[in-house]
Amino acid sequence: MLLANKMTHRGLTYLADRFTDGRGLLGLRLGHLNTLTISTPLMAKQALKIHDVVFSNRPASIAITYLTYNRADMAFAHYGPTWRHMHKLCVTKLFSHRHKNSWFSVRREVSSTVVVISNCSGRPVCIGEMIFSLAKNIIFSAAFGSHSHGNEDLIGIIQEFSKLFGAFNIGDFFPWLRWLDLNGLNKRLKKARLELDYFIDKIIEEHRENPKAKDDVNRDMVDEMLDFLKDTEVIGKSNFGQAEELKNLGLTRDNIKAIIMDIMFGGIETVASAIEWAMAELMSCPNERHKVQTEIAEVVGLNRRVEESDLDKLTYLNYVVKETLRLHPPIPLAPHETADDIILDGRFVSARTRVMINIWAIGRSKSAWKDPDAFRPSRFAIGERKAAHRDFRGSSFEFIPFGAGRRSCPGMQLGLYAMELALAELLHCFDWELPDGMSSSELSMEDSFGLTVPRAFRLVAVPTLRLTCPLEI
Repeated sequence: MLLANKMTHRGLTYLADRFTDGRGLLGLRLGHLNTLTISTPLMAKQALKIHDVVFSNRPASIAITYLTYNRADMAFAHYGPTWRHMHKLCVTKLFSHRHKNSWFSVRREVSSTVVVISNCSGRPVCIGEMIFSLAKNIIFSAAFGSHSHGNEDLIGIIQEFSKLFGAFNIGDFFPWLRWLDLNGLNKRLKKARLELDYFIDKIIEEHRENPKAKDDVNRDMVDEMLDFLKDTEVIGKSNFGQAEELKNLGLTRDNIKAIIMDIMFGGIETVASAIEWAMAELMSCPNERHKVQTEIAEVVGLNRRVEESDLDKLTYLNYVVKETLRLHPPIPLAPHETADDIILDGRFVSARTRVMINIWAIGRSKSAWKDPDAFRPSRFAIGERKAAHRDFRGSSFEFIPFGAGRRSCPGMQLGLYAMELALAELLHCFDWELPDGMSSSELSMEDSFGLTVPRAFRLVAVPTLRLTCPLEI
């Protein structure tokens, strides 16, 4: 249990601060595994830019291997031709701004959520649950064409996946103890994947039985992936032909199931967590919340809703998004694995070393950030010496909430759009207060460790309608 507690983002930050010389390289021998933790911007740049190819593999824990159908997905597959083809598919077909259904689903579901919240005006609402439901509906609409597939059981499965991905499993470090299943993880893994299998298989079969033409405006992400399924029956049933790229990219059924799992987990849990953290930080800092709401009112006015074209004009909202992602990155520990032996900052690192990029620690580095633990969005304003020009798209290694290099998050643009629009609408349409006279200083800001780091306690607040116009969908 002591070892498990130290293998969190906070535990590894503590060990790096205590046992390294400030360079941010912490080597650990954990059972039969060589492990290296990187906790500073300088070393992150060395690994993710200068030696990016060597550090582009992913480690395979027992949980990851089993839940991703033996690493048939994109997020945890090793770097190589198959991964490159899957990445190209996701970037150009699934998460591209040209895939209009994905972006339209964000606008529609955010608008629906605002209407639901308006019906609770003056009463406490669980923002955490509302936002999780919002993120789920966005991803289901974009990926599956409808969020009618979703149910409470599936939400529980997704949350269980998050815990299992980040759980400490003694079998990963001491393989000869795996059969004992000392902490019951193997039973949980089988149960979780069996439940998800049923859900995903149902979605795939529904899409196979009702194929859509390439020019059909209602095509969703599953339709796009089925174009590349290695299945002559599906190809024969389709009337729209196959692109030459199909010869180069063939997806197995397990590939498609694993990518669906990536989309559900990566799109729902990470987006929901980021939005909830932003709202929590703003509830704990009323002055910052007032600044954002004042800006939105000046740009948009109180007589209409926020539109996509308004987002680029909301400068302080952009600062809030950046500051939230700095303090609460969607994935606090980015797992990598070395493909070859390498010398890193004078240290020999052998092939197949498990490398953890501590994004959480990098975002709170005292050498890179002034008052690193404080929520201060204005640090990104022009005139701030260090932070003003830092960008989270992978070029500023002090600030890499979505990773960097070849393995950076392919869904970043869609996730950012969902986060920005949801925050803008929630703050523009409603004033918010904590329930039962709670002061901002009493609000818990504890997190709960998994592959993602959601709040330990759901955020609850009281909305009051702010706009003078009707809230129409």
